[in-house]
Amino acid sequence: MRKLLIANRGEIAVRVIRSAHKLGIATVAVVSEADRESLAARLADEAVVIGPAPVASSYLDAEAVLRAADETNADAVHPGYGFLSENAEFARSVIRSGRIWVGPSPETIELMGDKARAIAAARAAGVSVVPGTDGPLTDTDEACVEAAKIGFPLLIKASAGGGGRGIRLVENGDELAATLATARAEARASFGDDTVYLEAYLRRARHIEVQILGDGARCIHLGDRDCSMQRRSQKVLEEAPAPNLPEEVRREVRAAAIRLAEATRYIGAGTVEFLYDPDRSAAYFIEMNTRLQVEHPVTEQITGIDLVEQQLRVAQGEPLAFRQEDIQFSGHAIECRINAEDPDRQFFPSPGLITVMRWPDEPGSRVDAGYDEGLAVPPFYDSLVAKVIVHATTRAQAIETMERTLADSRIEGIATTIPLHRRLLDAPEFIDSEHTTTFVEAYLSRTAR
Repeated sequence: MRKLLIANRGEIAVRVIRSAHKLGIATVAVVSEADRESLAARLADEAVVIGPAPVASSYLDAEAVLRAADETNADAVHPGYGFLSENAEFARSVIRSGRIWVGPSPETIELMGDKARAIAAARAAGVSVVPGTDGPLTDTDEACVEAAKIGFPLLIKASAGGGGRGIRLVENGDELAATLATARAEARASFGDDTVYLEAYLRRARHIEVQILGDGARCIHLGDRDCSMQRRSQKVLEEAPAPNLPEEVRREVRAAAIRLAEATRYIGAGTVEFLYDPDRSAAYFIEMNTRLQVEHPVTEQITGIDLVEQQLRVAQGEPLAFRQEDIQFSGHAIECRINAEDPDRQFFPSPGLITVMRWPDEPGSRVDAGYDEGLAVPPFYDSLVAKVIVHATTRAQAIETMERTLADSRIEGIATTIPLHRRLLDAPEFIDSEHTTTFVEAYLSRTAR
């Protein structure tokens, strides 16, 4: 690998550039017109404008991305997360062009991108799944029969969905038909596929995930994370390892993640996600993300392993550098996603010029930022500005370190979610590890100003 094109933007583009440079690999940033002066464009060895601000005309334009690779003689492509990262046809196009694709095979992406097929694959690998339909639904009558078996409440999920999108809650049988029609229409509009399936709704669930690495022949896990702090199914804060998780459940989700990854001959970094039901002391597979996760830094902090570096090495054909017994876990890590949103105004977007951006030099803290002071956050994309990550010996110490870090951080010119994070860190439910996937929404309701 001589020159790596990063088919993404923001903090993940910056993150990939830094690991590539560490390995002596030249980098190309593809940018929209709105990101011409971005931090990623400044840090990359080359930057190519591939289209106007709308993502459909830039970051989602596979042909434009590949043209940029041709123009710059890039011999590898890293998709980051989001955009084209889980697009199997894009992966095929990269491979057909003779370039290195930094990710799993297109077949694995395709399999795990279809949620119904992914659940079937998990079952075949002996991985427990949330009670639900065995496959996609064909009509409303079938949905009624299956719903009666599963029981209410339940979720209608888009087979092609992901990232918290394409999900509808149904509380009772009277709502099923209408909600099914709405869910199908939304799925068709969002993903071009109206296939849906049913899944039991676990009211007190926690979102647990396992980081895996594979080289196509062998897979290992790099521990687990808790991502239960969510708003509208979007993660807000993540930590590793998952706190207050029974050890037998921890062992099982880690083993299950490896079984599923090995069944797909997984290549690169991926994440297997589970819902943990404390009432049943059981965890159920929900999906596999065939890419790097936003929250990967907390795993890096407790293992000391650069996941992007490992992605690049494996993509070049190197075998895994680690055996399972080589992975040592140290301490506790927490990540807060800092978004350009105003939490006191119903999370109204706050794009604009960052006039001040100062991060404290706090021992044990790390900041992965996609912007710098003097740069503008455009209104066209995800509002993530930076991720603040801390690492300490214990979870209590990590919380204290994060509180100090956020208290001493300064971002001016735009509103951010830093004030919300400071409040969440102080919530008794979070401190006592009693939060679930519905906690943040409930907290916001009861503390609404």
